Amino acid sequence: MPHDHSYRSERCMTQFTGVKVLLVEDEGVVAMMIEDMLEALGCEVVSSIARVTPALEIAAKADIDLAVLDVNVAGEQVFPVAEVLRDRSIPFLFSTGYGASGLPSHFSDRQVLSKPFSDSELQEKIAATLQGRELMMPADDRPC
Repeated sequence: MPHDHSYRSERCMTQFTGVKVLLVEDEGVVAMMIEDMLEALGCEVVSSIARVTPALEIAAKADIDLAVLDVNVAGEQVFPVAEVLRDRSIPFLFSTGYGASGLPSHFSDRQVLSKPFSDSELQEKIAATLQGRELMMPADDRPC
């Protein structure tokens, strides 16, 4: 069933309006679903990548505020991308169907979205990931 995207032009600004996101997800339908969720939250998906090698290049150079990383990307683990982001002090969270137990200990403090997840779960994890950063718009500054 096609999605009706007409609401996007009339949506209110959210606390995540303008947050630039890198998405690393190898399943096309899942990537589109997450992109839709992010855009509905006001985020700008700067790049959606389905392989680790190009994701490494984007993570090293792109102007992004946040990344959502699938742990297993086309049979490769995404942790080298996470390391690049960590070195650049760019916040990120993991999405996985396997739970937090599959993360290396040095990433055990990161937020994890367990697939499948809802819009509200994504919103909660993004808020927790960005907590304390000046990227989120205060509620009283939102126009709606």
